[in-house]
Amino acid sequence: MMFQLDMISQLELGKPEDRRKPEKHVNGIFWILLINIGIFLADHVFQVPWIKALYLYHNQPAWYQFITSTFCHFNWNHLSSNLFFLYIFGKLVEEEEGNFALWLSYILTGAGANLVSWLILPRNAVSIGASGAVFGLFAISVLVKMSWDWRKILEVLILGQFVVEKVMEAAQASASIGGNLRGGGYALQNVNHIAHLSGALVGVVLIWLLSSVPSPTDDK
Repeated sequence: MMFQLDMISQLELGKPEDRRKPEKHVNGIFWILLINIGIFLADHVFQVPWIKALYLYHNQPAWYQFITSTFCHFNWNHLSSNLFFLYIFGKLVEEEEGNFALWLSYILTGAGANLVSWLILPRNAVSIGASGAVFGLFAISVLVKMSWDWRKILEVLILGQFVVEKVMEAAQASASIGGNLRGGGYALQNVNHIAHLSGALVGVVLIWLLSSVPSPTDDK
């Protein structure tokens, strides 16, 4: 009798645990945010000279600048808006797809947006900012959770117009203070609509490529 009571109590205690969803640890997006903040402080507060070498100079770019420039920002308005949306959409991507997928998405969409900008914009342009990655993560977060439910579609439309509006506001604010980069003849690209669009397109292509790869269960 005592044995049966012990078994019943163990089963009852186990029920809430079985129903509880496994907890997902989200760390990658916080590291991305910290790197963005750290580079901003080094560039604008402590004025570390070599940080400028992380910018993407279109006339003679180094390969790493296509990635490192996505962690650089022109001013606080430029950074704060990107941090907000990076947290929202980066967290969604990491929760759905994991830490590695988040970093891969951030780097590929940001670098892809910079590559398109470099191909199209003038040679004296300088590109910085995570806006391309923001739009890429937004596209990915929408696609991985997309359904034909009208509520989901309405949510995407509302979020989408809000993202575009706020990122554009931050970019315009940066541009109004901008100008040439330290008088060096470089035009700093604060409002880079090409990067915004191409970042989102790279995100769509990335999801399409991953969805076309058969999973191990498909072979069985």
